[in-house]
Amino acid sequence: MGRIIAIVNQKGGVGKTTTAVNLCAALHRAGRRVLLCDFDPQANATSGLGVEKSRVARASYDVVIGGEDAARAVIHTDYCDLIASSAALSGAAVELVGLERREYMLKDALAPLRSQYDDVFIDCPPSLELLTLNALCAADSILIPVQCEYYALEGLSDLMMTLRAVKRRLNPGLEIFGVLLTMFDGRTNFSAQVAEEVRRHFPGKVFAAVIPRNVRLSEAPSHGLPVFAYDRFSRGAAAYQKLAEEILKKRPD
Repeated sequence: MGRIIAIVNQKGGVGKTTTAVNLCAALHRAGRRVLLCDFDPQANATSGLGVEKSRVARASYDVVIGGEDAARAVIHTDYCDLIASSAALSGAAVELVGLERREYMLKDALAPLRSQYDDVFIDCPPSLELLTLNALCAADSILIPVQCEYYALEGLSDLMMTLRAVKRRLNPGLEIFGVLLTMFDGRTNFSAQVAEEVRRHFPGKVFAAVIPRNVRLSEAPSHGLPVFAYDRFSRGAAAYQKLAEEILKKRPD
């Protein structure tokens, strides 16, 4: 039975999608059966894997709101399998409000696919609204990217409150899979200070792998490529490779 991990942080620009695309690609390279569900209306993970979102016939909106079979929405790419997103998903939060089991629509949709994959990742929108709540109810655990910048921990208290509420009322088994430090600048003491602060707040949960600020990571999405396909010798590629290896050691099955 494959594990489902939601990549979540309500702050934008912390590296959620970069992590989703490149971690999935790294695990796929290691021989894992990997599915990425793009559950962000911006659909950046979709385009980051080279899929033209305007040409997607079935997307995550159709699966969750339209009742489309999730298996029919899966797109096979060179880097991992994908359930794409589209602009239509931006209105899904409103449409979900009136539905029964509104918090579990994504969980129900992904359930038939769990046996087909080792890892299912959900790229969440930068919010704690109903779309992210669906991802938290579908997931076994969450991966939290935290940028090594000023105000890095701002808002994480809200995420932790939401996590506790979801565990209490909706998904008792939900756990923190790990916290990932992103946008680390080794030339500054400040990044090191922020990293230490994050480790203090999440003892034993912070990955040893750290994602640096790297121009290749920033450039790769504009070419519709994971960093491994764009520049596999870059520091960004090396960092996500280390993260994948660490995750495989953490749970190799």
